[in-house]
Amino acid sequence: MTMTIEQAEWFADTFEKLVANVGQAVLGKEHVIRLTFTAMLAEGHVLFEDAPGTGKTSLARALAATVQGSNNRIQFTPDLLPSDVTGVTIYDQKTQKFEFHKGPIFNNIVLADEINRASPKTQSALLEVMEESRVTVDGVTYSAGRPFMVLATQNPIEQAGTYRLPEAQLDRFLIKTSIGYPDHASTVRLLGGSSLRDRSKELSAVITTQAVADMADLAATAHIDTAVLEYISRLCEETRTAPETRLGVSVRGALAMVRAAKVWAASQGRNFVLPDDIKELAAVVWTHRFVMDPEAEFSGATAEAVLTRILADVAAPQQRTNA
Repeated sequence: MTMTIEQAEWFADTFEKLVANVGQAVLGKEHVIRLTFTAMLAEGHVLFEDAPGTGKTSLARALAATVQGSNNRIQFTPDLLPSDVTGVTIYDQKTQKFEFHKGPIFNNIVLADEINRASPKTQSALLEVMEESRVTVDGVTYSAGRPFMVLATQNPIEQAGTYRLPEAQLDRFLIKTSIGYPDHASTVRLLGGSSLRDRSKELSAVITTQAVADMADLAATAHIDTAVLEYISRLCEETRTAPETRLGVSVRGALAMVRAAKVWAASQGRNFVLPDDIKELAAVVWTHRFVMDPEAEFSGATAEAVLTRILADVAAPQQRTNA
């Protein structure tokens, strides 16, 4: 069943309230907050490439407070073990049974801080839960619940003692973006309220976690025309055959775009997806999935420039005004 116009209008109104609420804690970053909520409602994850001190932890806490969800922060270090993330099975001598003690990954919002500092073995512990929202330990599967979102961070400047994220893991992030430093006016407001260490504590919940799951289900029913699906497919094919890339957008990346575009359309009060939604989201949803050719990269080619050229070369279908 396709989303109705009335449902789309309700979705957009609720989405605006969510963004405005988080915006009280994370000042001057409305677009980033919109992208993060888009990922949440598309049931995806976000990778932030930012310098320290830009408000990533504040954003995670504000998101959790807004949706009445739980949150936790995992500091990734070289000695972090997979069981430190997912949990561990321990034998209880009193009951003479093995009991599973859940790790910090079992929260609605999980901040994976400096994710590229952990070993590949530990990073691999995230692959299943990020893709399927479940964890398997000792042959037993545990659900991570809904909503579930990983907000991972990596420092683009400090690379000493880090491990490059494998392509399989990068592909599991719906969106890659950065928060960046606030503008002058927002900085002045932040400095003026320096006595308030955690602005998220002042936030009131807007909706419940169950309502978030309902919104995600509703967004999935937004209409996307076959012509738009063909447009997405052509764009993905072009990224794979571009001379500057060794790997382009995967099928997972194409599906991620469909999910994100439906949420983006609904957040604007539409029950159908436009080609412009694809263009607006293309950079944050797709560029981190490119594997650039080393020679082309050495010559100055970037994933962003390649995508910009492809978007200009591939003709978009004529936009429709209704579903």
